[in-house]
Amino acid sequence: MTDPVVIAEALTRHYAVGGGLFGKPQTVRALTEASFTVYPGKTLAVVGESGCGKSTLARLVTLIEEPTAGKLSIAGTPAILRNWPALRASVQIVFQDPYGSLNLRHRIGAILEEPLRINRPQMTAAQRTDKAREMLALVGLRPEHYDRYPHMFSGGQRQRIAVARALMLEPKVLVLDEPVSALDLSIQSQILNLLLDLQERMDLAYLFISHDLSVVRHVADDVMVMYLGRPVETGPKAQVFAAPRHPYTKALLSATPNADPTRRKDQIKLAGELPSPLANLPGCAFAPRCWKAQARCRSDLPVLQGAGHAVACFYPEEAPAAVA
Repeated sequence: MTDPVVIAEALTRHYAVGGGLFGKPQTVRALTEASFTVYPGKTLAVVGESGCGKSTLARLVTLIEEPTAGKLSIAGTPAILRNWPALRASVQIVFQDPYGSLNLRHRIGAILEEPLRINRPQMTAAQRTDKAREMLALVGLRPEHYDRYPHMFSGGQRQRIAVARALMLEPKVLVLDEPVSALDLSIQSQILNLLLDLQERMDLAYLFISHDLSVVRHVADDVMVMYLGRPVETGPKAQVFAAPRHPYTKALLSATPNADPTRRKDQIKLAGELPSPLANLPGCAFAPRCWKAQARCRSDLPVLQGAGHAVACFYPEEAPAAVA
């Protein structure tokens, strides 16, 4: 079996924040004990509400921040600080906002060539230009776009340029942080199909950050559901979507629009708000909003359990005998 390109073990990121003039310093538990693997040619989707730790996880995997605890390896190399320069070419990111991720003062050719200028100093100017033009064609843009500025392009075209820039160093893994949420629905499908085509051609591993489960259903191989910084359910996409075991996952899926008018679906409405990451609550963080919570849930912390399809819940939904 192919070796994973990303391995995370109990990855944790906490932030110390001041308590003001008279308050005590506090700790924001943005991410706690996230473990996962991502394989070449496969997509792991990370889903959850805003504030669940998705973007923090993206910053750790893209070597923007160090973890507070846990281990991370990329392409077989430990992602410790001294290895960051050598690893940066192996992992790249595509941001959510195609309008804010490109420098409006630079032509597209210069934007694409910049990663090569910094990381491949041995390349000549002609080689950088050839590579940039090749990448433009790969993402479906025309040769004349090389000399244009970002403001001359639509949102979908800008996101294609952002994808091209991320691929200039031929990375092994792409972190896709809500890559289509700022685009119109018709353009979303084009960008998603482009990403799937590039993944197949280049054997790329994707860490796909999203809150849109309809998009995740289209692109993911595996899913990790997070709540308040902790993974609460992980498994193959087919199993998680067909038979969600954690109450939070079930609630998320019940709120996803369904295109089939003949299929009845009862939406689960969660009461209350997402707890503050500053609150170090005992037990399960989802217990205050969970309709299945019992006394144990409010005192003990459930851990992920299960082979393949794992869930962190003392009273999970019953797994069916077989899931297609």
